[in-house]
Amino acid sequence: MALKKIGLKLYVYNGIVGSYTSSDLKYQIEKDRISSQDNIVVEISQLIKDYIVNDFNNDYSCNAKWVSVVVDYYDEDTGAIYESNGTQIFNYLSFDGYGHFEEEINPQLSTNLLQTSDNIYLPEDVTGKLPIFAEGVGKVTIDSTDTQITDNGNSNQKIQYISIPANSDTITVYDTDDTTLLRTVKVNNICEPKFTPYKVTFVNKLGAYQDIYFFKKTTESFDVTDKTYKRNNIQTSTVTYSTNSGQRQRYNINGKTKITLNTGYVKEDFNSALEELFLSENAWIRWEGKTLPVIITSKNMTLKTVLNDKLIDYTIGFEFAFNKINNVR
Repeated sequence: MALKKIGLKLYVYNGIVGSYTSSDLKYQIEKDRISSQDNIVVEISQLIKDYIVNDFNNDYSCNAKWVSVVVDYYDEDTGAIYESNGTQIFNYLSFDGYGHFEEEINPQLSTNLLQTSDNIYLPEDVTGKLPIFAEGVGKVTIDSTDTQITDNGNSNQKIQYISIPANSDTITVYDTDDTTLLRTVKVNNICEPKFTPYKVTFVNKLGAYQDIYFFKKTTESFDVTDKTYKRNNIQTSTVTYSTNSGQRQRYNINGKTKITLNTGYVKEDFNSALEELFLSENAWIRWEGKTLPVIITSKNMTLKTVLNDKLIDYTIGFEFAFNKINNVR
């Protein structure tokens, strides 16, 4: 017997692993084996990505999904399903993350702390959020206060956001045995008496919402787009025209607001967080009491180091991801 083809059903759903129903079926795929190869490869990540929705409103909800792949193997001679393999089911927990090229194919992302930087910057007297993967963490200690992490298997709590009390100092993340230290994070509390700090939240490379505060100078600008046409304003009855009525008229007017933010001084370790911000498809800013979507307009970033630059800070441009005049239809 030889493998001829596979039939694949892809289920994407919330809840407990294996709890999918027929309504969770997203794709049915059949693929033949290439005669010169012994296996069949199916790329499912981009298919799953369509069903992971990032809809952030300062609420830090978990957007992980369970994925169940049901595979039937068909015999080349009889065309029937293999008796030995039959039907196999593969279960995965999916995040909207990514790996780098040098990490090779299908890299294993973090199974504990869901951010790459070991530094967090918060304004004084302001609380923060720490994203962790519930399956791989037993305890988070902030200064001397422990938070026990529980995992009930539901997809909606696989990513948990631990509250960081105002003016905290040190966060330690422990394995599920509650004793093995996994990561230590330094909380830097910034006193900024002159400028208003702004919080930008983005989806990082590990698929979690991460906050970056911009502490220094903020500038706001405004770009306008329009069209004009030349109109005929002669009154045919009197063969005159009014000088109060122009020959050229504007239409299709709209505008976009841009802002430029500055991080203030950060440690070299924080470069990874800023790099992930540049590479993120989804970002929001807390602006005038609302959480609004933004797009990064800066397209290049020179990574600064203590050796080369002594003090490290970054200026980044953003654009609100909507028009000034509401033309949502």
